Amino acid sequence: MENSNLDGVFNFLKEIEKNNNREWFTANKQMYLDAQADFHKFIDIIGNEIAKFDNSFSYSQAKDYTYRIYRDVRFSKDKSPYKNHFGAYLCNGGRKSEFAGYYLHIQPGASFFGGGVYRPQKNTLKAIRQEIYYSTDDFVNILSDQDFKKTYPKLMDDKLQRGPKDFPKDCAAIEYIKYKSYVLSHELSEKDILHKSFSTYLIQGFKLLLPLNKFINNAIDMADES
Repeated sequence: MENSNLDGVFNFLKEIEKNNNREWFTANKQMYLDAQADFHKFIDIIGNEIAKFDNSFSYSQAKDYTYRIYRDVRFSKDKSPYKNHFGAYLCNGGRKSEFAGYYLHIQPGASFFGGGVYRPQKNTLKAIRQEIYYSTDDFVNILSDQDFKKTYPKLMDDKLQRGPKDFPKDCAAIEYIKYKSYVLSHELSEKDILHKSFSTYLIQGFKLLLPLNKFINNAIDMADES
């Protein structure tokens, strides 16, 4: 599989971490544009590979899945104008979609890949919880798969203390129904990302997420049809 050079991405992110201001960014805009181009090229590679094993996904172009470098600081105490990471969320509908997909986050010292669905809207979350309630064994089998657990040991800890009122408190799936997000991730080092076989490694990790993403997206699709 073709790989892409991500050294420039790390070089830029390390610099923006130290120089997160408009003056530096303006003076070094080309460094950012070069890093962005490298990242987009890599996402083109990965997106097209995902489409080969996930027949529900149709890749378009990198900008539909990647996030802007500019931060929305209106409601944040941190007024740094730029993000210190590059991210891409690959799923049908692009980065703003509510469907489960595949995520890559590159940030010096805090890189990871993963997938699932993060904080879906109320009706979408209810549909996912209902599918878990009615198909508990299928959901548990996905999370319990030996290869899956090696890469994704547990769901992100984002859950209610008590089960939602629409479900029996003593049902077998109640601990899974408490979740507000269904997200898993796998940490990456800079060495991992800059390795010549990183694209292959990443696709292997994303392939493991396919059953979970299908489970979630089927629940969303059925809710949309009802």
